[in-house]
Parts: sequence; C-alpha cells; structure tokens
Amino acid sequence: MGTKTVRLDDDVYERIKSRKRADETFSEAIDRLTSEWTLLDFADGDSPTDPDRHRELVERSERAGTEESEDRLDRLGIDTDGDG
Repeated sequence: MGTKTVRLDDDVYERIKSRKRADETFSEAIDRLTSEWTLLDFADGDSPTDPDRHRELVERSERAGTEESEDRLDRLGIDTDGDG
C-alpha cells in the first residue's frame, strides 16, 4: 500500500486532529471518520431499491468492515485465526 500527500485547510486539519484518537495515525483517523458514511454514499448512482443490488452492496460493505477489523486486530498483534 502506498502513501499520498494531501493538502488540508487549517480548519479541516484541526477538526481531524480533535477527533483523532491517541493510538491512531492521521490516516487511520480519516479512515475511521469516513467509514461512517452510509451505504448510499458508495452506490455509484445505482438505485438501492433493486433488492439484488442492495444485497450486493450490503454484503460488500460487511466484507469491507470485517477486513478492516481484522487488519486492525492484526496490527495490534491479536490473533483472529484461532490457531495460536
């Protein structure tokens, strides 16, 4: 995974900084804060009224959440495999 440099207005930086947890990097804080968006924010204009499409979007969101949780636990050295 690479990194990017972004410019933030001072007020935006201060808002993120005020919500950043002590054990987080800025990247982790931004990831956490933006992951609170609703599923509709990621629907790419597709209608959520189509039940199959809605189910697919929900499942994708759940997988992403599970992967994110496992990644964080892994970074903390917590075994999620149950094998040790």
